[in-house]
Amino acid sequence: MQRVSVRDDHELETGDEYALSAAADRTRFTLHNKADGMIAELRDDDAARFLKDYDEMKIQFPDWNADKLLAQLWDQGGYGWLAQQEE
Repeated sequence: MQRVSVRDDHELETGDEYALSAAADRTRFTLHNKADGMIAELRDDDAARFLKDYDEMKIQFPDWNADKLLAQLWDQGGYGWLAQQEE
């Protein structure tokens, strides 16, 4: 998997266990499971699907904090399967 500098990413959500950042144009997302030291870098079709899922969950569950929302996407959304150990 190609590594991209996250310097240009903007943090969208952050909690004690998870963090989410995105490229300014939202064509790339980085979902970080801090507890497990895993990172899912989402691009292309994965990024488009993630954005749709993320936006839908934000609407459905507006009171969820970052950890709850991102944990749901990681586990139930299946994005954890795309993760690699962080370097």
